[in-house]
Amino acid sequence: MAFPRIIIAALRGGSGKTIVSVGMIASWRKRGMAIAPFKKGPDFIDAGWLALAAGHPCHNLDTFLMPTDRILLSFTNRTLATDLAVIEGNRGLYDGIDLEGSTSTSELAKLLKAPVILIVDCTKTTRTVAAMVLGCLRFDPEVDICGVILNRVAGARHESILRKTIEQYCAVPVLGAIPKIKGEAFPERHMGLVPTPEHDWADESVEKAAGMAGRYLDLDRVFAIAGQAPPLTANKIPPNPPLEKVSEGGFFPPPPEPSPRIGVIRDAAFQFYYPENLEALEAAGAEIVTVSALADARLPSMDGLYIGGGFPETHAQALAENKDFREDVRRLSQKGLPIYAECGGLMYLGESLVLDDKVYPMGGVFPVIFGFSKRPQGHGYTIFEVEKPNPYFKPGVSVRGHEFHYSKVLSWRGEAGDLAFRMTRGIGFAGKRDGLCYKNTLATYTHVHALGTPSWAEAMVEASKKQAQGIGRKA
Repeated sequence: MAFPRIIIAALRGGSGKTIVSVGMIASWRKRGMAIAPFKKGPDFIDAGWLALAAGHPCHNLDTFLMPTDRILLSFTNRTLATDLAVIEGNRGLYDGIDLEGSTSTSELAKLLKAPVILIVDCTKTTRTVAAMVLGCLRFDPEVDICGVILNRVAGARHESILRKTIEQYCAVPVLGAIPKIKGEAFPERHMGLVPTPEHDWADESVEKAAGMAGRYLDLDRVFAIAGQAPPLTANKIPPNPPLEKVSEGGFFPPPPEPSPRIGVIRDAAFQFYYPENLEALEAAGAEIVTVSALADARLPSMDGLYIGGGFPETHAQALAENKDFREDVRRLSQKGLPIYAECGGLMYLGESLVLDDKVYPMGGVFPVIFGFSKRPQGHGYTIFEVEKPNPYFKPGVSVRGHEFHYSKVLSWRGEAGDLAFRMTRGIGFAGKRDGLCYKNTLATYTHVHALGTPSWAEAMVEASKKQAQGIGRKA
């Protein structure tokens, strides 16, 4: 089937991929087009901006976290009813974690048979840009680089030299030239953009990006290039709920079961959730109930709780002041409520956060005090081996994920040997281990993706069903 698609790549991180991708998506959306946004890699923040521009969730495509067949399945099924898929790459086009570049944007481009548009930061350079583009073209001829966008161009003369040089030596079209723009509509933090829920002018920023794309980029030509992508096989997503054969006459859905209610803390403090993770919980039979640790006075009735990542440190005072909510989390954990927490969620379940010598009490489920560093304490892909019993992962399995945090453990009244996971790649919580367990609560620095670890959602829902039936594990 035909899937018009384009990958927005660059020579390095920080070249402007996200702003250009957001601008393109928002501009096409203003024309009435339906755009399917994707982010290559595990990033949450860029995906949030792409989702805001498109008006619906952005899904991640990651060759480290997910098998290639699931990447193709996710991509083809999420683009069937759209006019165009825009995939933002990460870092440089050929950057990956190994010599072969197996996790790079270029390998994803080949898997999806997607044309690539290369963004080049032209700051303080002219003819050398052509050499860099030519190097990308020849480094792997199987990667279909179909055009170049010039970014941070100094003026008309600078643009003219760049265009003529690239078209002369590289034989690829220049599809736009973006000048150096004064003012910053997309503020940054921690090597990336500030998340949309924390940015009061997020809609205004997207509008500015759309205007930039409409003014400086040849969007019609980019769309035409996307439409030249060769056909892909569109596999069908299995029906949900799964069908059960009950007679020779056909297939019928199995008898419905009461849906366990799984709360998801989703607000400006906790915002990092892969859409597929929430979809997987629903597909396994859960009813998702969104709650806020900032705005809600108490936790509503529920059978399980999922606390994702985010920046609790930017809302530490508000989280601390919401005492009844924190105490509900601790009390329900003690009673055996299934709780799963990642990164920021792990921090929330500790005793306190220490910021600028001020102590902010948190959930108090685990005897941990967290502080913060100016440098990342864990950053990159992870692999852990499950060694000890826990509510959601079977001992003996290997799980892939990623970690990215500036928080660090200041105090912990525990032993590394008590942690459920052994890190074979990544930093983890302490002593190259991760996975704090207490009754039915499990917290970890690693983020997992449901397309790569489908058993996680099934286990979470199963534990929540038992809780709803009054047979959850209490000790």
